[in-house]
Amino acid sequence: MRELKPVDLVCQAFGINRSSYYDWSKAKRYIKPHRLELKAHVNRAFKLSRRALGSRGICNFLASEGIDAGRYVVRRLMKESGLVCKQPGQHKYKKATVEHVNIPNRLNREFDVSQPNRVWCGDVTYIWTGSQWSYLAVVLDLYARKVVGWAVSTTADTSLVIKALNDAWNRRGQPEGVLFHSDQGCQYTSLKFRQRLWRYRMVQSMSRRGNCWDNSPMERLFRSLKIEWVPETGYPSLLVAKMDIGRYLMDYYNRQRPHRANGGISPLAAEEKLKTVSGIS
Repeated sequence: MRELKPVDLVCQAFGINRSSYYDWSKAKRYIKPHRLELKAHVNRAFKLSRRALGSRGICNFLASEGIDAGRYVVRRLMKESGLVCKQPGQHKYKKATVEHVNIPNRLNREFDVSQPNRVWCGDVTYIWTGSQWSYLAVVLDLYARKVVGWAVSTTADTSLVIKALNDAWNRRGQPEGVLFHSDQGCQYTSLKFRQRLWRYRMVQSMSRRGNCWDNSPMERLFRSLKIEWVPETGYPSLLVAKMDIGRYLMDYYNRQRPHRANGGISPLAAEEKLKTVSGIS
């Protein structure tokens, strides 16, 4: 009786042919150029996002460049390269039901908008710049979650949010009839800001007091900005902050970053897709 080799014993134990083992063993020795190229693309997308994109985001990012890669393949390549996404888990917000006395919550969490320049959202956040806190005001078009206006200042006053609104109004061709939604911050309830909305023929809407979910697209944008882009120690100066934040908002976020609300494409690509479908020049 022929003495069985260790390989034969293992194959018998797992119920596989010995030839299958040798085929697998030979395949492990070969380098697959396509796989190496795909791994390089995964690493590039991960580095570009500053360690923010996970397997789904990288898959969408590569698809926008015409590179076909399945999510689970990307996940394996990330694991092989030691790439760990820095996105945090979900955060639970407290609920609130109190609306502003004079400005109702007209948006009422209807975040799915059919056309650009129908609904804009605004909010303010803080950024460390060298020796003090500075403040960033952003205006977001809800249709494709595209940033249409922004401003930075060392003071979180009404002038800051008006400057961001002016930036959005001019960039978007001075539209009328826009619904502008925000929280109940004093900047947005001020007489000067409300007069500016009236001047631009816009309708104002406000979140209920203490309810972050009523303006969740803005909360999500600021969360992405701070986790994906802003250095953990902040910026050395206001000038550096303006340059880097502007690069994120108007270039990476608007033009390159895949967004789940857009089906995995960037805000700019989503608006261009609408123009192609509707025949708008």
